[in-house]
Amino acid sequence: MTENDTAKLIKRSLKINLPVVERKLVAFIKRKIKEARAEGAVVGLSGGMDSSVVATLCKKALGKIDVLGVSMPEAGVTDPQDVADARDVSNRLGIRFRVVDITPAVLGIRQNLSDFRAGARIPAANIKPRVRMTILYYYANLLNRLVVGSGNRSELRAGYFTKHGDGAVDTLPLGCLYKTQVRQLAAHLNVPKRIIEKAPSAGLWRGQTDEGELGLTYEKLDVIYAGLDLGLEPNSIANAAGVKIEDVNRFIGRERQMAHKLRMPEIPEL
Repeated sequence: MTENDTAKLIKRSLKINLPVVERKLVAFIKRKIKEARAEGAVVGLSGGMDSSVVATLCKKALGKIDVLGVSMPEAGVTDPQDVADARDVSNRLGIRFRVVDITPAVLGIRQNLSDFRAGARIPAANIKPRVRMTILYYYANLLNRLVVGSGNRSELRAGYFTKHGDGAVDTLPLGCLYKTQVRQLAAHLNVPKRIIEKAPSAGLWRGQTDEGELGLTYEKLDVIYAGLDLGLEPNSIANAAGVKIEDVNRFIGRERQMAHKLRMPEIPEL
């Protein structure tokens, strides 16, 4: 198989049947809410593509009254446009919407850690998604609802999420789709183009982007993972993705290293 044939094969594997995927994910959400005897869904709305897709699917599955979108900005870090986009998505869908400023909670935690180190960027930043998840579960408990997460398969395989933060949800309808597949679905669901084209960010610090942290674009990352799914050799995958073999091996290793994030805590047998 030539390099061109390999690239075409991987590209075809990432194409999805959009009406079928939409129908299955809507049915999945509806089934999970029913199984839990819950009364609806709570979605953290970042103003980004993934959470906009999840909110849209939830509305289709449950109706607008039973979906709550929550925007959780941090002063000086969150772009006000992200809050405006989250509000716009909620208005388009007709779902209920809240804005909760996480700044006081984040500052309170930092101030009460006697050995808090602002220079330890990742530990400090990960306080934020854990505060956000506390807020989402407050509303979920209050309203007898499930927290529906926005993580996609690219992020899950790379371990690119905060354990007990944005990874702490009740269900992940996009967990079966790679980021580029979510992008296809977003266009199909008429998510605003400006949101689809926005640089993905977890909002951990000013100017932070997902692809900057991962060191690759999602397009290249998805080619790597899709190639592994097809059982292709790392060298062939690297050529198809236009990356170095070291990048392919890095993400193979990263998936193994981060696998603990996707498992319940292990309990020893005596």
